[in-house]
Amino acid sequence: MHIDWPAFTPWAALAGGALIGLAAVGLALLNGRIAGISGIVGGLLRPVKGDTAWRAAFLIGLLGSSWVYTLWAPLPAVQVQASDAMLVLAGLIVGVGTRYGAGCTSGHGVCGLSRLSPRSLAATLAFMATGFLTVGLLRHALPF
Repeated sequence: MHIDWPAFTPWAALAGGALIGLAAVGLALLNGRIAGISGIVGGLLRPVKGDTAWRAAFLIGLLGSSWVYTLWAPLPAVQVQASDAMLVLAGLIVGVGTRYGAGCTSGHGVCGLSRLSPRSLAATLAFMATGFLTVGLLRHALPF
């Protein structure tokens, strides 16, 4: 294993994790809602009267945070090593998995685990194991 030490940014990661935690706690305390992104976006796709404003505000804040970040530092360069077709396929697989898993990594991994949800523990273990297996196969076991 190789660690790219110049790119290793533990303080930025710690700050990002703390902000995610604060956002999740704030949404739960102030609005009584869980900060699972798939559920928030899904609620916008099937709008219910009186329930869209907070969802839209949360999503705008989520998307706008990168713009706010650029006020202090440039965004890092993005290098995607996959074709457009592979990205679309991956997005569809993630979407299907999110529906079958009754939530996404943010909902289960951040909010569900903090509430000691057994379902979220099982879901988080499943996506972590699947991620480890996928990387192991694609990077180390298969010949391409």
